[in-house]
Parts: sequence; structure tokens; C-alpha cells
Amino acid sequence: MQIINADNQLESLGLTLPPPPKPLGVYKPCLVDGEYLYVSGHGTVQADGSLIIGRVGDTISMEEGKLAARQVGLAILSTIKANLGSLNRVKRVIKVLGMVNCVPEFEKHPYIINGCSELFAEIWGEENGIGVRSAVGMGSLPDNIPVEIEALFELH
Repeated sequence: MQIINADNQLESLGLTLPPPPKPLGVYKPCLVDGEYLYVSGHGTVQADGSLIIGRVGDTISMEEGKLAARQVGLAILSTIKANLGSLNRVKRVIKVLGMVNCVPEFEKHPYIINGCSELFAEIWGEENGIGVRSAVGMGSLPDNIPVEIEALFELH
């Protein structure tokens, strides 16, 4: 198993993390249970704290949806850093659940969620950054965000 310095990888990619999102309900953004980190559903928080808004297949294109999923991935990374101090605490991605706010006719949900999955592969490498995954369509998501993602990670 190849060990990648995820914090250095983030820096070398020149990525900017948004502020870690604050819960909008009664839940924790993440929870450590033994060697696992459970991350609650995250939305499309941008660097300025605002949200990407819209519905894939309506006001958001497929490419914009994929970029929105990448932004959700950055928000998840921000939560990990804020709560664990370092992305290097993560050993590997176990599972990603991606939800896409889309029109009923939309069928390319996996393509959208690739935005997040590709980001995680860039951060932790393909061996550790790609886990199992589900990508599903939703009739709506909170605040009309186009993507919400939750994830499970194994810790060192």
C-alpha cells in the first residue's frame, strides 16, 4: 500500500479549501469511531462560504454538476482538516454516497459524482483514494444545491 502525503498533495495541486461548513441541523459534521471517520452529507460550499445552487439538467449543466461535486469534495477535505488536523490521518476512502439534485430524465449521476471521486484519487492516490460508491438522483436537495455527498474513511 503506497503512502501519499495528502496535505502535501493538496498544496501541490494548488487547491483552496472552503471554510468547513457548519451543521444546518442537529448532527455532527463528522464522527470518529475507532479506526473509521464518518463524514455527514456535505454541500457545495465555496471559498467565500456561499453555495453553488441549481438543478442538474435544468439550471446546471453536466460539467457544472461535476465541478459542483468536486467542490463538495473540497468541503469534505476542509471538515477533515478542521476536525482531525491533517488529511494524513486518513488511510483510505472506504465509501462515497453522492446525491444529485436533477431533473427526472437525468441518467448520468455517476459522471457528476466523479468530480468528488477524482479529487479524492488526486489527494490519496488511486489505490487509497477510490473506494466503493453510490451515485443517485434526488428530486431536491437542501437549499437547492446540485450535489450532496457523504463519505466513510479508514484512519491510520
